[in-house]
Amino acid sequence: MTKALIVVTNTAKFPTINRATGLWLSEATHFNKVMKDNNIDVDYVSPNGGYVPIDPGSLAPDSMDETNWSFYNEEKYRDQVLGQSLSAKQVDPKNYDIIYFAGGHGVMWDFPENKTLGEIAKSIYDRGGIVSAVCHGVVGLLSMKDNEGNSWINGKNLTGFTNEEEDINKLTDAVPFLTEEALKNAGANHTKTAAYTENVVADGRLVTGQNPQSAHGVGETVIDLLA
Repeated sequence: MTKALIVVTNTAKFPTINRATGLWLSEATHFNKVMKDNNIDVDYVSPNGGYVPIDPGSLAPDSMDETNWSFYNEEKYRDQVLGQSLSAKQVDPKNYDIIYFAGGHGVMWDFPENKTLGEIAKSIYDRGGIVSAVCHGVVGLLSMKDNEGNSWINGKNLTGFTNEEEDINKLTDAVPFLTEEALKNAGANHTKTAAYTENVVADGRLVTGQNPQSAHGVGETVIDLLA
């Protein structure tokens, strides 16, 4: 049975400013719904396991659509999925065919240097699986190394949250680095479209989305690859 692993953050607050952060809810739910609609089971993992904070901005009325409400209103999803996520050390990559790094600013602090998450993703890919990510979640790809210990994304085509989008957020000085610049510095070929419009880039079995608007499209592209 095909199974997907959604990677989410444990970081609840910007270390640099007094502002809450966490998972951007739609980036998990919209991908999760595509998996659910295609009868693919999903597990959630975070670096430390346990509680997954939700960025309050992603719960604002203009951010909450039918998909978000359907998941958020489900007690099991709130309490067991987001309340008791697996830890990276609990995951056996052999159980998964897909890994998906969801975003939210919190990931900027607990994804890029997480060696265990990088090894899980590389193992899934090496077994013929799909590696995917959206928005800030693409910084999880920075933890992946090739067999020689170099950046796994070097030379790969992808997208991710842009410098312009971070500037629109007015958080350029609050994040530890800019996602677009980090991807480029790692050797990736980063491409983008207009801010906050859907953009999905597939390079073989690597699928990435630019922003929250791209989460559903990343899921659909993953399904197309499976077919």
